[in-house]
Amino acid sequence: MTAALDASTAAEPVGAQVRRWRERRRRSQLDLSLAADVSTRHLSYVETGRSRPSPVLIERLCDELEVPLRERNRLHLAAGYAPPHPQRALVDLGAARTAIDTVLAGLEPHPALAVDVHWDLVAANRAASAFFADLPPGLTTPPVNVLRATLHPDGLAARIRNLAEWRAVVLGRVRRQLDRTGDPVLAELLAELRGYPAPPGHVDAGPVPASHPLVVPLRLATGDGELAFAYTTTVFGSPRDVTLDEIAIEAFLPADERTAAALRDAG
Repeated sequence: MTAALDASTAAEPVGAQVRRWRERRRRSQLDLSLAADVSTRHLSYVETGRSRPSPVLIERLCDELEVPLRERNRLHLAAGYAPPHPQRALVDLGAARTAIDTVLAGLEPHPALAVDVHWDLVAANRAASAFFADLPPGLTTPPVNVLRATLHPDGLAARIRNLAEWRAVVLGRVRRQLDRTGDPVLAELLAELRGYPAPPGHVDAGPVPASHPLVVPLRLATGDGELAFAYTTTVFGSPRDVTLDEIAIEAFLPADERTAAALRDAG
């Protein structure tokens, strides 16, 4: 199904792709033309296929519409140009890969991991790896999907004390990401996550008053008792590589002093 959708998107004329992204961002032709410094008539001609946009115009439109680099390459290909944004394996990212590993190590003893746009695990520090150490092989065989391993009834879900609350946070993040990217793989993942039942016999403790009322903590039952984590997300600024553009570092920081002490002792 995904391959068919990708093929369909690749075959879509460049003008139709521009119009789809403009409508996804809820921008009018007038608004976009003013922001991208192009006449409304020319933009209309581009969207209807009467005019082929230049590579420079494609990038200006994509900047205004916040189109991910992978999708920008598809627009260039549809217009008959070579894709300008390289895509490399993570091991070939050189200094960027070193930076990712350095950030993950520097966040110890706090759990931190790097994920791609589909939430597949790219790298993790020692503290985060411990989260998934005793999960069944079906959830930890590469590529490991972090959200699947978290919300699946055989995964971390059985240990999440505020499962319903945390599940709502996770599904909300994926919905917003899907709205931003239109990625069919994310649509499939979201449908899968929504269909997971609660673990057998799981008792959800529900939300509790938090010391940080603007943050929903992940409350996890561990051998050291219940620990509470707040998450932060880090992305690379202004990347020009597809792989780097799609990588985010998720760090889980202590939401209370008890958790901070437990992490210090474990480290």
